[in-house]
Amino acid sequence: MYLMRIGPAGAEKPGVRVGDGSYVDVSDIVPDFDEQFFATGGVSLLSAAVAERVASGATLPLEGRRIGSPVARPHQILCIGLNYSDHAAETGQAAPSEPIVFNKAPNTLVGPNDTVHIPRGSEKPDWEVELGIVIGARCRYLADEDAAREAIAGYVLVNDVSERAFQLERGGQWVKGKSAETFNPCGPYLVTPDEIPDVLDLGMWLDVNGTRRQKGSTSRMLFGPAHIVHYLSQFMVLEPGDLINTGTPPGVGMGFNPPIWLQPGDVMELGIDYLGEQRQSVVAAP
Repeated sequence: MYLMRIGPAGAEKPGVRVGDGSYVDVSDIVPDFDEQFFATGGVSLLSAAVAERVASGATLPLEGRRIGSPVARPHQILCIGLNYSDHAAETGQAAPSEPIVFNKAPNTLVGPNDTVHIPRGSEKPDWEVELGIVIGARCRYLADEDAAREAIAGYVLVNDVSERAFQLERGGQWVKGKSAETFNPCGPYLVTPDEIPDVLDLGMWLDVNGTRRQKGSTSRMLFGPAHIVHYLSQFMVLEPGDLINTGTPPGVGMGFNPPIWLQPGDVMELGIDYLGEQRQSVVAAP
């Protein structure tokens, strides 16, 4: 199933993509794709209703409609750093023996095609195409990776936009370089695990102004989704609807010589197999 949220920012309604360019509105069945929805097994409850509406022709066109983040504002956004061996190499850092964990402010979450704001005082804004995990059940001290897989509601495409000067040159707190407004475009849809043949074999890419900057595969992840969810559950409680960004492949702006930083007027386009594509214009923060 492909879960979407359609409509103006702050007034999105839940829907399910049912084919190229069309979706079914399910806002009369569930109020939103939020913590309550995932905690009560909402995905399975939608299947029959969606099938009935498709059969009756009750579909709507996506064209001309804004697509929001496929999940409502989560309890937390957690991130894994240096999770691709080739990305660690381009930054000159050793591959970690355990996941590097940091967080982003939950209000960074925006739609997949929304404008990205370069924050005031920014010197080194950067891009990062990433696989996102959405948690589907409350997780604490999970027994093993099988239990972790059962707790995953689905996967999303995210752009972990970063400000490297804030992240690396302002006291060592990564969260400062990750939490500016609009710094987490997400979507266009949440894809349930049954729709993905192998989450550890997904091609991923990102272009800036039509030039390919990132190209990689989730096969190069040091720590896969099940490992990450199990690992995090040993240190904190994960709530339904929480989002985990799992790291980026090589080709980020800071990895070039000289580095390449985002500028107002730039356009980022990115995608991951089975998870769709995004497009963001970059502007200076008002």
